[in-house]
Amino acid sequence: MTLGIIFSLFVVGTQPVAVNLIPSPWDKLAHGVLFSLLTCGIGIASGLRGRRMWVIAATTALTVGLLDEYHQLYLPGRQASLSDLGADFAGIIAGTALLAVGRVGQR
Repeated sequence: MTLGIIFSLFVVGTQPVAVNLIPSPWDKLAHGVLFSLLTCGIGIASGLRGRRMWVIAATTALTVGLLDEYHQLYLPGRQASLSDLGADFAGIIAGTALLAVGRVGQR
């Protein structure tokens, strides 16, 4: 799942079909959900537990979000935005909370 999300951002996202694929304001919801899932996936895949897992998951997902927005600067028809990054960050917070409170990925 985690690699699939990253693949979709950096490979599928370069295709012309990705331009305005999800209309505003629904695109922000999509960003939040996607980055929540990404954060949970990274946390589970890390094999860590507790605070180390949450920190690794959140910082890695944030790095992916920053790189995705930077990548969009160079794609025709796409644009980087702080509001997209904010939606990514909200999803990261939600994903981290799921890992912490919901014990997602705990054995």
